[in-house]
Amino acid sequence: MTNGPGPVGPMGKGPNGERPRQRAGMPPGAQQTEYTGRYVVLLDQQEPDRGMEALRSSVGISSVERVRGAEPGAAELLGRTDVSVVFDELGVAVVDVRPDQRHALVTTAEAEPTIIATEPERVVYASVITEPQRTLTGFFPTYRSDDDEVSRHTRAELATSLGPAWDERNTTWGLQGIRASWSHLTGSGVKVAVLDTGVDTDHPDLTGCVEATASFVSGASVEDGHGHGTHCVGTVAGPAKPGHAPRYGVAGEARVLVGKVLSDQGVGSDGEILAGMAWAVAQGARVVSMSLGAPVEPGELFPQTYENVARRALRRGTVIVAAAGNESRRPGFVAPVGRPANCPSILAVAALGKDLGTAFFSCGAINGAGGEVDIAAPGVDIFSAAPDGTYQTMSGTSMATPHAAGVVTLLAQAHPDASAADLSTRLLSGAHPLAQPGADIGAGLLQAP
Repeated sequence: MTNGPGPVGPMGKGPNGERPRQRAGMPPGAQQTEYTGRYVVLLDQQEPDRGMEALRSSVGISSVERVRGAEPGAAELLGRTDVSVVFDELGVAVVDVRPDQRHALVTTAEAEPTIIATEPERVVYASVITEPQRTLTGFFPTYRSDDDEVSRHTRAELATSLGPAWDERNTTWGLQGIRASWSHLTGSGVKVAVLDTGVDTDHPDLTGCVEATASFVSGASVEDGHGHGTHCVGTVAGPAKPGHAPRYGVAGEARVLVGKVLSDQGVGSDGEILAGMAWAVAQGARVVSMSLGAPVEPGELFPQTYENVARRALRRGTVIVAAAGNESRRPGFVAPVGRPANCPSILAVAALGKDLGTAFFSCGAINGAGGEVDIAAPGVDIFSAAPDGTYQTMSGTSMATPHAAGVVTLLAQAHPDASAADLSTRLLSGAHPLAQPGADIGAGLLQAP
């Protein structure tokens, strides 16, 4: 079991309202772990009611509401402080517990066999470096580097991004690098979920691929006011022949499920992510793409709740891929793979630049089991869709992740009867080896079948 943190205020502030301190060894500006004050609870799927009843009787948790399958209303429930929510699809609950009851929560969870894990709910972010017109504007919001650091790395990235010589008039360099532009597969008939900041539902390139949408952010529609989600959806399933741009989508005929789990500021919570995962599995997604995460400490173990939920999803036939994180500042500092990508049952995707070198921001395999990088994909200067029917170039492991999700979608089309574990194995075994160590790029450069 995972014990809860000490008393915390809203959005990770300390008991006196101060901001969290910077972690030792982190670059200037890096943020400390942030908590919401709630807990996520992993339940035995055979007896979920028994576990919740134990919490209700001993901890005095708020009234319980259940969300089954693809039922609407999860966002509104998660936004309330007087309700605990159980997502039946994956056997996970989000509960509100008074500070004076946190010890009782932990001891009850340890004594009750139908409660598998309890963990404090964390704040999660979209991990992206935005580069309009090839200029870095910041690492929002998990890391904010100073101007000199950004400028120095911008010049270095641009100096190396000129080779190999990529001709992007018809196809983005990312699709060329993973050989998606040579594949005869299109992702036809395969459901892939993108859990992010939503999508521009009126984007002319994407209206044909988005099959279903849901928002898990209280008070927000699925419309993307950030741009991150639309960019990721475009990389997964933008059309083979966009009207006014080079091809940028891996699996243009995939059926995309868009779950808004991050706000228009790029911020969410574990509960919102887990709700989106449950929805995606209920909808029959073969792939879930999560370009999001939160930083972890060196030596920190992977979160038990995400790991067990991912295992349950795998048994249902769903592969989950997630961004490795952008906290590194290579070569001087390499940060560990963030959560939830650090779970053994979730594929962690690192980012490569146009020279096929490891991107300076891409996290590495610093921690133990589960903290590995599984595979690498293009993540620097990635062109894709943006809100209001436009386009944008962005960088981050967030941009690498939908390349991987798109290729898993192609594999699912080619092998419709394959298990989720088999799809993951095919993805990794098909990677192209590079010179970098596996700690940085895992199996190597992603390749389309």
